[in-house]
Amino acid sequence: MEINHNCDLVTVPARQGLEAVDILRRGAGDAVGPVLHDDGCDTLGFVVPPGTAAGWDVPGSICTRTDGRGLSLPPEPPAEGSDWLLPPGEADLATDPAVLRAALGEAARLIEAADNCQ
Repeated sequence: MEINHNCDLVTVPARQGLEAVDILRRGAGDAVGPVLHDDGCDTLGFVVPPGTAAGWDVPGSICTRTDGRGLSLPPEPPAEGSDWLLPPGEADLATDPAVLRAALGEAARLIEAADNCQ
């Protein structure tokens, strides 16, 4: 199966991203697509459909338009110093931006609540 290399990448702090991955994986079906992490584990990158960057406005995150430049999905990570947290597979799709937005919001609230309980 040919995987579309034309996609955008939402980058978030690792703590929020890991919470969001957990939230998405607990959801119905294949809610989360391929996810990258950097070697320093400071950020996670969610592969999202092309065009997402044009309307992305979630605080604390950045959405980069790739147009397929430098982003190769299987099997090698697209950037030096990164690796797949959730690698792409034959049936993997990009994460739905609306679902990701909701999960990142929930993750931020969970982190804030946990930090305020100390």
